[in-house]
Amino acid sequence: MVVRKVTLAGAMLAMAACSAPTATGTGSAAPTTSAAAPAPTATQVPTRPATFQEWLADFRVDALAYGISPATFDAAFANVTPDPQVIEYDNFQPEFTRPVWEYLDNAISASRVSGGQQRMQQNAAVLGDVERRYGVDRRFIVAIWGLESGFGGNVGSFDVIRSLATLAYEGNRTERFREFLLQALEILDRGDISRSRMVGSWAGAMGQTQFMPGSYLTYAVDFDGDGHRDLWGSLPDVFASTGNYLADAGWKSGETWGAEVVLPAGFDYRLSGDDTRRSVADWQAMGVRAASGGALPATTGQASVIVPAGHRGPAFLVYDNFRAILRYNNATSYALAVSLLADRLQGGGQLVASWPRDQQQLSHQDRIDLQTLLTARGYDTRGVDGIIGRNSREAVRAYQAEIGLPADGYPTMDLLARLRQG
Repeated sequence: MVVRKVTLAGAMLAMAACSAPTATGTGSAAPTTSAAAPAPTATQVPTRPATFQEWLADFRVDALAYGISPATFDAAFANVTPDPQVIEYDNFQPEFTRPVWEYLDNAISASRVSGGQQRMQQNAAVLGDVERRYGVDRRFIVAIWGLESGFGGNVGSFDVIRSLATLAYEGNRTERFREFLLQALEILDRGDISRSRMVGSWAGAMGQTQFMPGSYLTYAVDFDGDGHRDLWGSLPDVFASTGNYLADAGWKSGETWGAEVVLPAGFDYRLSGDDTRRSVADWQAMGVRAASGGALPATTGQASVIVPAGHRGPAFLVYDNFRAILRYNNATSYALAVSLLADRLQGGGQLVASWPRDQQQLSHQDRIDLQTLLTARGYDTRGVDGIIGRNSREAVRAYQAEIGLPADGYPTMDLLARLRQG
């Protein structure tokens, strides 16, 4: 994923990795890069014309008013037609959500760890320069690089202009992708990349660390000094741009992301989740300990306990740098994968606790049933869409507390069975 970009590694992994196929195969949905770069203000989008060519004629007027040169626009759209495969991905609704441990198995594979270690050595000099400039530990930059494109091996094969135009014309979020398309045209107008090289994910994420166009405009850096911000072919630009993004997201230099922890007996799981932030000393006073047996990493900020697979799985104490990674891709599974991979790159990262691999995952229909039944019992999930987000987890947590279960907010088949029994 930058707007937050739709990253190849998977925007909207939610609590577990899931979603539509992407160029890297790790799963991604629609943009969320983080990011937040401010989107341009386009003119009000009219009702969609009957044909793509009619839409394109209307869009050309807006693009030129936005400042795109006629030559850039006409060259960008020469022979462009909607891509039906992009619409297929945009409409893709996965029946099952992959559990977090399956995502991590792939994300932190032995080959990715060894590949990352090798590339850290090969690029030590430029990574050191980036680290000094932006204050972001090189191992986290390399971990993001590995997850987003397999260390540059797969930056995506979709024509970014064609993909964004398709989604701006007939996708599920046409106005949003209209903004992305204007931003992509601005990148071409500035001359950072040629039209033929602007390839990426089906949803428009670009380069070796997968920035959406708005984030590219805001955070991409010409670190090699050649006059172009090239996230496809220049590793200095790739590393520096990623560091710049994380630094702006609040990265704390000299600190890490957090650690796996052991929670005390009788821990109140209502305190888990990022909404509850306390000092490390406060958590230690409650009995939270490092799973390794050593001291918890120091931080000047606040920490939160998270349990991505519920009380039966590993627990983690996460810091501000973990939240900075979430700005890059707002998915707990993704941020955890980056964090653990970064630790593995320096010889750590092995978990002490085991994942509950025997736990059956809820299907899409199961999740809809869960939300429906919780809402009917007075625990409003703020919508029934089959997506277990913050509101649904809070509803689960409240119901768990009512029936005397650990209130970790993690939905299970056993919990759903109890709801169905009434």
